[in-house]
Amino acid sequence: MANKKENMPDAIRERVDDLKKKVFYEILDIIGRVFVVVRYADDVMIGSRGFLPEEKESGLVLVFNRKMNFAWPGDAIECTLVFGTSPQQCYIPSEHIVAISSPELSTQLIVAPYPAAARQKAADEQPAATQQPVEDQGGNVVQVDFKRKKR
Repeated sequence: MANKKENMPDAIRERVDDLKKKVFYEILDIIGRVFVVVRYADDVMIGSRGFLPEEKESGLVLVFNRKMNFAWPGDAIECTLVFGTSPQQCYIPSEHIVAISSPELSTQLIVAPYPAAARQKAADEQPAATQQPVEDQGGNVVQVDFKRKKR
């Protein structure tokens, strides 16, 4: 989370979180149910159930409808969700919501986690290293040229 705050201004992050909330409630108002994909993070609480191993990799899909008791008072959804027959207290910070969708409306909002995008941008800006073997009497030596590769 610290990485996110360092790379994205708070005002922009708040506006993106507001957009998620608006899309969520608009879909809920139009069709009555909404799907939410939540990525794994330490501050996401899914009761004692938590995330299954495959959900830690691909995210957890939750379905909300009008009849459910939930609130999105600030920057997180607070609710009690039932998994099987077991109700679980959940706390889902909006920064970890990566998709909001409705199959009935053929509508979806997808937001890539910002830190991953920032890391990719930084990786793209790194100079490409080229390796050139250098003959040396002492053994295997590799010379590395850190100049940016011409395209």
